[in-house]
Amino acid sequence: MPEGDTVWRTAQRLHAALAGTPAALVDLRWGEADEAPLVGAVVDEVVPRGKHLLHRFTTGWTLHTHLRMEGSWRVEAAGSEAARRSLRRSDLRAAIGNDQWTTLGLRLGELDVVPRTEEHRLVGHLGPDVLGDDWDPDLVARRLTGQPAGTSIAAALLDQRVLAGVGTFWASEALFAQRLHPWRDAASLPAETIAALVTRVHELMDRGKEHAVQSSTGVLRADRRSWVHGRSGLPCRRCGTTVRVAPLGRAGPDRVFFSCPSCQGGRAPTDDGQAQGPLGSGRRTRR
Repeated sequence: MPEGDTVWRTAQRLHAALAGTPAALVDLRWGEADEAPLVGAVVDEVVPRGKHLLHRFTTGWTLHTHLRMEGSWRVEAAGSEAARRSLRRSDLRAAIGNDQWTTLGLRLGELDVVPRTEEHRLVGHLGPDVLGDDWDPDLVARRLTGQPAGTSIAAALLDQRVLAGVGTFWASEALFAQRLHPWRDAASLPAETIAALVTRVHELMDRGKEHAVQSSTGVLRADRRSWVHGRSGLPCRRCGTTVRVAPLGRAGPDRVFFSCPSCQGGRAPTDDGQAQGPLGSGRRTRR
């Protein structure tokens, strides 16, 4: 699932293309979503809120979208062949355009049109946005420390009510950087450890948002973008131990966490030690 840094970059591109111009094109292919309040309205701004996107119009209406697992927004020149092809796609869910640019929401996971005064119904449950103006590290640290017994620090980092924008990539990378076991109870960690972790999450994502692709290492080459995420079955870049992957709680195989058993204090409770390969490789590797 695209994380907060990806959504931040997407909002930047959409804002640059649309802000201050009337929406000459509004095409919402989503159930009963009402286009009428948006047609011809001037786009005030496009802003991220965690993993959510808000197109705000000067008329007081908001288009809310969420990318979920596979969604994306593209920006194409108005009238270009690329724009025309995208408008014919069966997985197009929204198109907003002006005289210069056509923006296209593909495979979106959520779409709503609401008055701006009702945005809270859609994003009001979110914690402080790691990359937002409302970022509050002290509040986030208190929420992490106050997690119920049995809540792992990895699960707590992914709880969008605690802090918004973090997914498995940045959570895995931050916990590795801090040498913390992902399955340790959040409430058992010392306050100073939690505070340092919160700082690290923000630092990593703040730097990462400037890259065209997700990278925690600063290297954009596909095989060098992470320390542990996606690298199960491969040597840890720090110590050489084989990186492991395991499902997080009961979330199933779609929500997995990567870690180094040596650097981070052991394998996951459910890790049986069987051979693993890198994410998506289908290959078997030695333990």
